Amino acid sequence: MKKTVGFIKNILKGMVIGIANVVPGVSGGTMMVVMGIYDRLIHVISHFFSEFKKHVGFLVAILLGMLIAIFGGSVVIEFLFANFPFPTTLLFIGLILGGLPMMGKRVKGEKFRIGYGIAFAVFFALVVGMALLGDASGREASIRLTPGGILLLFLVGVIAAGTMVIPGVSGSMVLLILGYYNPVISTISDFVSALRAGDKATLLRSFLILLIFGIGVLVGIVGFAKLIEWIFNRFPMYAYWAIIGLIVASPIAIVLMASFGTITLPLVIIGILCLLAGFFIAYKLGE
Repeated sequence: MKKTVGFIKNILKGMVIGIANVVPGVSGGTMMVVMGIYDRLIHVISHFFSEFKKHVGFLVAILLGMLIAIFGGSVVIEFLFANFPFPTTLLFIGLILGGLPMMGKRVKGEKFRIGYGIAFAVFFALVVGMALLGDASGREASIRLTPGGILLLFLVGVIAAGTMVIPGVSGSMVLLILGYYNPVISTISDFVSALRAGDKATLLRSFLILLIFGIGVLVGIVGFAKLIEWIFNRFPMYAYWAIIGLIVASPIAIVLMASFGTITLPLVIIGILCLLAGFFIAYKLGE
């Protein structure tokens, strides 16, 4: 019973991470920290083959949750952002802030050093700076299944993966800056639609694009995970303070990239409730 509850809880964590990876400005890596699984996930990815049997249940649950969120939740999230941008944004901000108490425990009792403050400031500035550069959404790339196009798509997957596992840096925002966010999201939507309609030509093309991109993502995740694990082993406190900087900056980055439209008093009340709900959900899942 305990294993079943843990498996379901990990699916829910994977869903939160998956949704975060499709929303520009929201970091999947931050959500991993908030959910309390970042260290473990990085370790599992870095030792994927040597410790596969030990962590297979954990990995399956997280990946299943992410896939459900990316292929199913992306439609819901797109609807919510289109129709209720203010409360939906505050929900994600609450989810992010819910991870701060846990990070506070990681650095509690350690004497503060100037180097920790520098790590905090540098990564805080990195996230806010990327948000200010995020206005590149009008420049969209064209995905072509030519040798050059395949290589470029693979490299974009590697870059996106690296940013997905770095807390505070939004992989979807990087894709937006590179001009690949809308094309990739459209390909996912085309794949689902073609699957329902039985459109074999569109289904094959969408599958090949997602496969190439997915291989790049896997290569990037494994490579960056090994680098991040080395940093955590050598400089843990610097890493934690850098992550705190990334987490604190993330709500600012989201607000900078958001478009709220008209904000009324009822929306403000609903938004505050969403903020508190997001904080509570993240705090409880991260325990």
